[in-house]
This record gives sequence, C-alpha cells and structure tokens, in this order.
Amino acid sequence: MQLTREQFEQIAPLLPRQRGNVRLDNFEVVNAILYV
Repeated sequence: MQLTREQFEQIAPLLPRQRGNVRLDNFEVVNAILYV
C-alpha cells in the first residue's frame, strides 16, 4: 500500500513536525511503514 500526496496531506497535521537535519520526509516514512 502506498499513499498519494493528496492522501498524506489529510493526515499530515496529525504527525509531529520534523526537526533537525533529516534525510527522509514524513511522507516517505509513512509509506515505508505501510509497506512493512
């Protein structure tokens, strides 16, 4: 399963803000979790 950007934008306010120098954005992390 993979989310589209439009689907992700609906749940983005529920996720914590990213801080610091990170490689992956929350969109990629959520899709990786759904893949597993």
